[in-house]
Amino acid sequence: MDVKDATVQAALRQACEDAGLPGSLRGCVYPLLRDPEGEWPPCCGGGCMPCASTLADVAVRTLELLGTPRRAPLPPG
Repeated sequence: MDVKDATVQAALRQACEDAGLPGSLRGCVYPLLRDPEGEWPPCCGGGCMPCASTLADVAVRTLELLGTPRRAPLPPG
């Protein structure tokens, strides 16, 4: 997926707003969008910001907005 595509960027902006993820952290979601059916890292429980589960939530929402929902197992959440 071309994460620089205007349609992808618009969906990602909306997903970030929906999840409360600051726009400055959008780039952290790019690896997940580039490999939408790959293995995504789970939350480590270490209180990281941004949390891997938040990034996964944003990626899942972005894919839904694009009409290409994730079909691989969703991360626990």
